Amino acid sequence: MTDHDYEALGLVAGLEIHQQLDTASKLFCGCPTDLREPEESEREFTRYLHPTKSELGELDEAALEESQVEREFTYLAYDSTCLVEEDDEPPHRLDDEAREVALEIAQLLDMAPVDTAHVMRKIVVDGSNTSGFQRSTEIATDGEISTEDGPVRVADLMLEEESCQRIEEHDDGVTFSLDRLGIPLVEIGTKPDISTPEQAREAAERIGMLLRSTGHVKRGLGTIRQDVNISIAEGARVEVKGVQSLDDIDDIVRNEAGRQVELLEIRDELESRGASVGEVQDVTDTFADTESGVIRGALDSGGKVTAVPLFGFDGLVGREIQPDRRLGTEFSDHAKRHGAGGIFHTDELPAYGVTEDEVAALREAVDAGEDDAVAIVAASPEVADNAIEAAAKRAETALEGVPEETRGANEDGTTRYLRPLPGAARMYPETDVPPVDLDPSEVETPELLTEKVERYQDEYGLDAGLAEQVAYGQRMPLFESVVADGIDATLAAGTLESTLTELRRDDVPVETLTDEHLRDALSLVDQGEVPNEGMNDLLTALAEDPSLTAEEAVEAEGLGGVSEDEVREAVAEVVERNSDQVEEEGMGAFSALMGECMGALRGKAGGDTVSAVLREEIQKRA
Repeated sequence: MTDHDYEALGLVAGLEIHQQLDTASKLFCGCPTDLREPEESEREFTRYLHPTKSELGELDEAALEESQVEREFTYLAYDSTCLVEEDDEPPHRLDDEAREVALEIAQLLDMAPVDTAHVMRKIVVDGSNTSGFQRSTEIATDGEISTEDGPVRVADLMLEEESCQRIEEHDDGVTFSLDRLGIPLVEIGTKPDISTPEQAREAAERIGMLLRSTGHVKRGLGTIRQDVNISIAEGARVEVKGVQSLDDIDDIVRNEAGRQVELLEIRDELESRGASVGEVQDVTDTFADTESGVIRGALDSGGKVTAVPLFGFDGLVGREIQPDRRLGTEFSDHAKRHGAGGIFHTDELPAYGVTEDEVAALREAVDAGEDDAVAIVAASPEVADNAIEAAAKRAETALEGVPEETRGANEDGTTRYLRPLPGAARMYPETDVPPVDLDPSEVETPELLTEKVERYQDEYGLDAGLAEQVAYGQRMPLFESVVADGIDATLAAGTLESTLTELRRDDVPVETLTDEHLRDALSLVDQGEVPNEGMNDLLTALAEDPSLTAEEAVEAEGLGGVSEDEVREAVAEVVERNSDQVEEEGMGAFSALMGECMGALRGKAGGDTVSAVLREEIQKRA
């Protein structure tokens, strides 16, 4: 991956961080914020969505393009969702808990809350919301975070409803799940103050730390997403959506900056060649006898082959502009948005069953010479016409340089075309939800995770590593809660971090353990009703049968403490079985027999007690 002089390129970038809040209820109804499995759904319904005009009578370009492909959207509903998610009941008032968490985040970002929060509708017709729009409200503006390369200003903090969860795509449309729709979500947008890929990652990490400091954000895959706006001096603003991992942000910025550099070089080369894009043509007859599987399949289904000559483009359509992605891939992305499987182009032909003679005939059919390229689409008549027009339009923008657009993040750090950049025309007021006056004095500024690490060391005597694990861990709120209730901090920290990690490595399904399970297990051990050594067995039993309470698991597994007489009886049996070793080694046999004793007692007695009794029994025989 090539690193550029980003200052010379004039790189500027900004972040949009989307974080789900861990609240009891959704943003505009009282439904829980828990995710469900699709097979748990109780019913389903379908919708067709179309864009509407803004309050100024304008249609958003991105929404308009999205609607050009007719799709049926199917939604799965549950006993934990209601008519609000189905858009069959007006939204309720803005959730108080979500509003308070958003104000805490505003304080951590040094932002100024607005006086009154007004809910707006943002047009979204990709099926991810049953209503055809997302509800969003501005909470605060004008904040700032620090990075090693200088401050990054925070433009705004929005409180929004999360979209539906995409389950599967099929030929006619998409299936979504309503369980995620309406979960409170904050969107944090920075100013374009970021000038290097490393600064982008550092800024995202800083914002992530501040969000987790509230103790009220969801954790895990899909609960936080990063969008990155990127441009270089002669390029254009491109919004990259859906960066799932912080580790990918710097690669995304590098690759997008590099893509724009390549596109500008292609523009200059096309200009020097006097390149142009020709008229779309029907070239079905050229492939009447083709043995190419893709083309033959389309023609046998009543389809056609359309083509566009790209004069002066030879060798450039196949030029790499991102790792393993070429200018032709950009054309293909646009064609796919209109239902095609992609395009073929002469920089990669003959291939895919297309012969050299067919390539020559294709060039002749569209009057393309050796310095030209040709792109083709094979599909149903309507799809072939629309897809090749989209590819031709993208080829025309290649003559201009870098198009402004929204792109999706790929797992390998590259990006793909999604849609045009949205504009202001997609926003209009939400008339079903009353405005809310904001009072920042209602909330206190949360303690930063970095401050928690220091406090855990000073106040609880945790070592630095364990303190950091707890503070940054998913169970941090539970740790603070149980310690406040009097549970020993070292026991709580070790259990929530070390013990759970150890059990997970042993394939124990610890994800089934609830906070109640862990709280009750810690209480039993802290009170001496279960020895420390019994914690692993107790948590394993609860994880394997989550319907049990901690007390029931103790009884079922026989994990309650035993008397000293019972300990002595078990230890004496171990010593008797190993009498030859004891007589030969004396106290040298202690370590080996200690493990056997603890196994025999299965965590029912503390290590100190077993150790003392074992020493006595060995001394009797030595």
